[in-house]
Amino acid sequence: MVLSAIRSTPPISWLPFIGISERAPVVAVLRLNGVIATGSKFRSGLSLASLAPQIERAFSMQRVSAIALVINSPGGSPAQSALICDRIRALAKEKKKPVYAFTEDVAASGGYWLACAADEIYANENSIIGSIGVIYGGFGFHEALAKLGIERRLYTAGDKKSVLDPFSPEKELDVKRLKSLQKELHENFKELVRARRGDRLKGNARALFSGEFWTGPNAVDLGLIDGIGDVRSVMRAKFGDKVELRLLMRRQGLLSMFRRDEMNRRTPFELSSSLGQNLAEGLLAAAEERFLWNRYGL
Repeated sequence: MVLSAIRSTPPISWLPFIGISERAPVVAVLRLNGVIATGSKFRSGLSLASLAPQIERAFSMQRVSAIALVINSPGGSPAQSALICDRIRALAKEKKKPVYAFTEDVAASGGYWLACAADEIYANENSIIGSIGVIYGGFGFHEALAKLGIERRLYTAGDKKSVLDPFSPEKELDVKRLKSLQKELHENFKELVRARRGDRLKGNARALFSGEFWTGPNAVDLGLIDGIGDVRSVMRAKFGDKVELRLLMRRQGLLSMFRRDEMNRRTPFELSSSLGQNLAEGLLAAAEERFLWNRYGL
């Protein structure tokens, strides 16, 4: 009798008929939007510290079938790009979950580094992809100081502590050292792209790693991405029309709440001074952030 009962158990495909439905697959969606930088320098800066809880939740979600990265970033810190990418890859390997990346406006420089955390990369026809290179920008004020009659006084312990000081004349050795560092970072970037994209890369290496960037269709031809598509259409094609896309939002950290509480306890004079400093820093950060986006016509 027991054996007979076991054999007569309805197959899994009959479950909806008797009131028990199979649950739809879940895809956790992480939005990586903004300049990649440590701390709160930029309004929507991306860093491992700010993203780690969100990444952990995505891979720990019940019934999750895959992770989708929706990227809109012009780049930023190479170190933070690598840290975020490495954390995603480590969890993907540990949890045995596929990762897909979807570019909106731009996944360039560090933004493309983040995309390389995915097993497959997709973009819109009008997305900007690439810029596999390293850039440094600064200003030189020593001539302006001289015209204003201002004397620069600089004291260091260590003859390399004043490298690329904007208020001193540029030194050939400093530039040479900077280019050496840039070359090392560029090689790390290229090694990552080769490792993650492998035989899918079709373009000439000189062009691919020149810092140039392309639209979606050209990026497909070069093997930098796998196809044209958005997160909803591609995930439905892979996991069925009933797939659930669950967006994970970044939570406000305790540090920001402590800072707000501290601001509330300051005197009017202290608050005024702090606001002035924050305003100046904010304007500089906004200008730098605007420059990063403007490089790609955004």
